[in-house]
Amino acid sequence: MIGFQCYRVDLGDRSYDIRICPGSLDGLGAAIALLLPSAKRCLVVSNAVVAPLYMARVRASLEAAGWQVIALILADGEQSKTLANWSRILDCLMAHKLSRNEPVVALGGGVIGDMAGFAAASYRRGLPLVQVPTTLLSQVDSSVGGKTAVNHPDGKNMIGAFYQPRLVWIDSEVLATLAPRQLRAGLAEVIKYGLIRDGAFFSRLQELMPGLLTLDSAAIAEVIHSSCRHKAEVVMRDECESGERALLNFGHTFGHAIESLAGYGTFLHGEAVAIGMRMATRLSHQMGLIDASYEQRVLEALTVAELPSAVPKFAPEAWLDAMGNDKKNLGSGLRLVLLRAIGDARIVDSVGADAITRLVASYDDPR
Repeated sequence: MIGFQCYRVDLGDRSYDIRICPGSLDGLGAAIALLLPSAKRCLVVSNAVVAPLYMARVRASLEAAGWQVIALILADGEQSKTLANWSRILDCLMAHKLSRNEPVVALGGGVIGDMAGFAAASYRRGLPLVQVPTTLLSQVDSSVGGKTAVNHPDGKNMIGAFYQPRLVWIDSEVLATLAPRQLRAGLAEVIKYGLIRDGAFFSRLQELMPGLLTLDSAAIAEVIHSSCRHKAEVVMRDECESGERALLNFGHTFGHAIESLAGYGTFLHGEAVAIGMRMATRLSHQMGLIDASYEQRVLEALTVAELPSAVPKFAPEAWLDAMGNDKKNLGSGLRLVLLRAIGDARIVDSVGADAITRLVASYDDPR
């Protein structure tokens, strides 16, 4: 289709396209029909914020292409990412007896994408999944790569599966209705790519940031394209996070702890990751990998993006408990992603409790 940027995530028989084009939402139905020509019905899962804005357009697009549409609307927000709502999706699939070639379409941000994806992975041992991300964070990160999950009271994303979509369909024009706070939260994941694997992109973001905050179409297109390229490249080399893909977790172990300890919904995911990246950068300095100036550079990037950076105060024991429950950790000690330079990160295993305690205590010192 003219005007589309396409990235192929090459994973053998699990390969799929990321299709990126402003204004493409109305072409979704025809695209899925080409992908799944023998299917007749689909389940569209969305939330109470996105559905009033875009469900009618998506339904019209699907029905024009011959689809029978079943719609399920869930509550919005991280606090709704639960086993109970995952079960509601499964109940809907069971009630309508969808067959194994009939797709689940996830219309929403990361929460909807993760829950609908996990349900698609679970029902009949796998239905086709189409991701239609509607937030910046989901367009640049969570819709790509096949991570699906729900939260548990003791940890974020602790229950889930790797399950690749059949298609990721990105229409950046839908970001026009995104709340400014949600837009800024998505920028944390964009900054992450620069910090862990592309120093030139990190520097470029300083120029792009004013345009990103005002939804300049050229700036938005550039960061979506670059971020999807980075994510696709990493996923193709390490689909199930046995090595390099873990670098994408930079700031996330701290961020997930913040979300859990503060209560889901207090911080948006991207906000918690932003703070987590600051903490991971300081820990990188404390462990002798970088000098102290790097934290200031990260702080400046977060400030320009209007993201929070103040580290919330929890007891060291609470931090350790929450981080120890994070699914990214293995055995003894903590597995964390730390910086060696802007654009260069490494995985460090067996980070001890004393290092985390020292890091947390350092934010009580005003110096």
